[in-house]
Amino acid sequence: MNRWENIEYKPAPLFAPTFGPLSGIRVLLNGTVVAAPFCATMMSDFGAEVIALERPKVGGDPARHQKPQIVEGDKHIGGGWMQNSRNKLSFALETNLNIPESKEIFLSLIKNSDVWIENMVWIDKLGITDEMLMEVNPKLVICHISGYGTTGFGGEQRHINRPGYDPLGQSESGWALLQGYPDLAPYYAQQYVGDYLTGLIAVNGILMAYMNAQKTGKGQRIDASLTESWMRVMDDNFVLWTMNQTLKHRQGIMQTAFQPAGVFECGDGGYINLGSYGKTAYNNVLKGFGIDSKKYSYEECSSSPEAVASPMGRELDGIFKKFFKDHTAQDAINICIDNKISAAHIKTAEEVYNEPHWRMRGDWVKYTDQTLNKEVEAFGVMPKLSETPGQVWRGAPALGQDTNRILTELLGYSDSEIEALKGKGIID
Repeated sequence: MNRWENIEYKPAPLFAPTFGPLSGIRVLLNGTVVAAPFCATMMSDFGAEVIALERPKVGGDPARHQKPQIVEGDKHIGGGWMQNSRNKLSFALETNLNIPESKEIFLSLIKNSDVWIENMVWIDKLGITDEMLMEVNPKLVICHISGYGTTGFGGEQRHINRPGYDPLGQSESGWALLQGYPDLAPYYAQQYVGDYLTGLIAVNGILMAYMNAQKTGKGQRIDASLTESWMRVMDDNFVLWTMNQTLKHRQGIMQTAFQPAGVFECGDGGYINLGSYGKTAYNNVLKGFGIDSKKYSYEECSSSPEAVASPMGRELDGIFKKFFKDHTAQDAINICIDNKISAAHIKTAEEVYNEPHWRMRGDWVKYTDQTLNKEVEAFGVMPKLSETPGQVWRGAPALGQDTNRILTELLGYSDSEIEALKGKGIID
C-alpha cells in the first residue's frame, strides 16, 4: 500500500492563522510567475492556507528573480514576489512524479488539500493526471490555468499545446488590435494585467466549484485560459460582429463618438483622462468649465461621430485642450471633482502612494519579507469585507522555507525520513 493511502487527513488551518471567510480551505499550488500564484494569493489574503510547491533545481518560481530586484546585503528578491507571494508556505519539491518519492509526497499533499491550482500546461509529462488526483481525493477542486485551454474541454490539441503568456492572450482574443492609434501598430496592456484578470476569474470558478463539492461531495475541474479571459471582457465586440458584421478599430487616446472624452495634456506635463457620455454629463462639463452650452450644443458637437468631427465639434475640442494646457493636472482635477465631472488624474505610482484618500482607506500594509528579513510596504488586501476581512499575516516565503515543517506536521515524515530525501534533488 502506498504511503499516501495511510496518511491521516489534517484539516486546515494547520500553519496559517485563523481569519477571513476562506479559513479552513487548503490550496496546493503548482504555478509560477503571475496568473496561478495570484489566484492563490487572492485566496490566502482571505484565510485560505496555501502551500506553494517550488522546484528547487531551477531556483523556485521565476518571479523570485524578476528584475528590478530589491537588495539587502548579499540577498535579493523580485518586487513582484514580495507583493504577490505573501501569506504562502513554500515547499521545495521536484514535481516530476515519475520519481517515486516525489509522487508519494505530492499525492499525500493532494489528499490533504481542497484545491489544486496549476499552470504547468504539460502535466502529463510529469506523470500527473486529473483522474489520478480525483481518485486520491474525490472532493478535490482542480484549477488549470493556461494560455489557450486544457485537454478535456474541447478545442484543437495544437492550440492547447501552445505556450502562452499575457500579451499573446491579448493578441489572440482580439483585444490588442483595439489598443493604440489607427496609424500605428497595435499595442497591448502592460503589467501582466491579463494574468491578474485570469487569476480573478479562476478564483471565481474555484469558489463555485468548492461550494458545490461541499454540498455534493464531488470535486471537479476548472479550465481558465488567458485568451478566453480577454475574450470575456471584449464588451460588445463579438455581438456587433455576429449581428451586424461591424468591427471596431483603434482610436488612440481620444473618443471619436462623443466628447469630451479622452486624455488631455496639462500645463505641467501631467495628464487628465476625461469622459462624459450623454447630454446631461456633457452639459455638466461645459458648465463646470464655463463654456456656453447654447453655442456649443450637445446635438451639434457631441451627439454622434459626425457632430464630434464637425467644425463646431472641432472648435470645442480645441477649447477643452486649451483649458487643460492652461491648468496644472492637480488644478484641473480639483475643478472636475468640485463640479462632479467624471475625470481622473493619470498618476505615477509615487503619486498614488502619497494620495491621502487611499491611506485613509488603509490600502498600504507592512510585513516582513522572509528572504531578505526586511520590512516591506506594499498594497494591502482588497476587496474590503466588513465582517470577515482579509489580512497579511506573513511576507513572501524564502525558497523551501516550510518544507521540513510540512513534511513533519502535515505528512508525518520522521527526521530520518526527511534526511534520507536530501541530496537526491527531491526536496533540495
